[in-house]
Amino acid sequence: MARLIRPRRALSTNPLKSSAPLGAAMAYLGIERGIPLFHGAQGCTAFAMVHMVRHFREAIPLQTTAMNEITTILGGGEQIEEAIANLVKRADPKFIGIASTALTETRGEDVAGELAEIMERRSDFAGLRVVHASTPDFEGALEDGWANAVTAIIDALVPEIDPMFCDRDMRQVNILPAAYLTPAEIEEITRMIRAFGLNPIVLPDLSASLDGHLAEDWAGTSLGGTPLDAIPAMARSAVTFAIGESMRGAAELLAERGHMPVQVFPALTGLKAVDAFVSALMGVAGAMDAPPAIRRDRARAQDAMLDSHFFIGGLKYAIAADPDLAYALSSALAGMGAEAVCTVTTSTANPILARLPGETAILGDLGDLEDGARAGGAALLIAHAHGRHAAAATGLPLIRAGFPVNDRLGVQDVCRVGYRGTRAFLFEVANAVLAHPHAPRPEDFGAAPIEREFEHDRPQTAPH
Repeated sequence: MARLIRPRRALSTNPLKSSAPLGAAMAYLGIERGIPLFHGAQGCTAFAMVHMVRHFREAIPLQTTAMNEITTILGGGEQIEEAIANLVKRADPKFIGIASTALTETRGEDVAGELAEIMERRSDFAGLRVVHASTPDFEGALEDGWANAVTAIIDALVPEIDPMFCDRDMRQVNILPAAYLTPAEIEEITRMIRAFGLNPIVLPDLSASLDGHLAEDWAGTSLGGTPLDAIPAMARSAVTFAIGESMRGAAELLAERGHMPVQVFPALTGLKAVDAFVSALMGVAGAMDAPPAIRRDRARAQDAMLDSHFFIGGLKYAIAADPDLAYALSSALAGMGAEAVCTVTTSTANPILARLPGETAILGDLGDLEDGARAGGAALLIAHAHGRHAAAATGLPLIRAGFPVNDRLGVQDVCRVGYRGTRAFLFEVANAVLAHPHAPRPEDFGAAPIEREFEHDRPQTAPH
């Protein structure tokens, strides 16, 4: 059981967390023909767009209400209306997701009330779905903004049904994925569900919008995602599965609307975690055993555990990530006998923090990761791309996980969930340990990798 520590200092060194509005925007991009709209200044949107473009390597249709000094003081209702009108005219979206920022949240603007008045008054907005989520920059992290946006979508678009007169589809399953899941991971989860003859509805579905595919034309909206007409149908599903503890609130709201059971899976990485998910699928499908393909995947994951335990057992590592991702990866490594000597996270809202392996978790930044890795004798770092600076300073290998990963291609294809993803993750960790060079002397440990990391940055001079 980890105890949360909040370091007291005046500044942050190499920040770890991404903001809540960015997480909400990512969730909105998982809706078919959707556009995320930041209610705030242009600078807020620019930073978020740069991060997402560099991470996904795709055109991101992120828009802004472009608040200025006058509208910040007098109110931004007209800015919202003008922004929606422009988007309807230029892109013809089916869905617009509004994420508030610190600018409008600090002012205390009634965005929900203004939006309701606008939608009632503007007949030309008929048929357009507009959802607003409260996501101030100063509260929470990326996974919190994602969860708030998904909750807002369910609240606005899923009706409450009468269980006595409901035409429930007992083969239909709702999936609410956490923010850390990649398009490939969502695809793997749906593959496992379909193997049992079940029909999944994923909300939001990045596997159809940000999986990295060429579109026939650029329409200025998301290039896929959860169909809008499938969202109300979620109320008729047999069960709701939430992947990640941060999605519990959204899952419980959906269960209230549809009067269905809910099961939350804190992680789907590691043999024990995936077994629990497969057992739940067997219960819904009424199957006595898993399909042959799933059983073979499990056998291969077990073989990977045998092959990699020589390198992972007893491994000391340091990890920095949002709570759900930190738990998913560290719990899988704990099952293999690895030890988390330093865990740095971003948000206090997620109760999964108490279940993180290790004695403590630090609400901090990548400077804390670097210090903790040194103090604990870590041999491996796990963090997003900005962790490369800590890796260079300590001379340790880095496994890139989380958001953003802007110095590697194919981030959308990384899969660490399910039996297949667990197998890939264990090999990834073992190979990082195998590939890490050994220093010839203890006092040289960390020096040589730094020289190699920055060798290309040195000025080239002609020989004397």
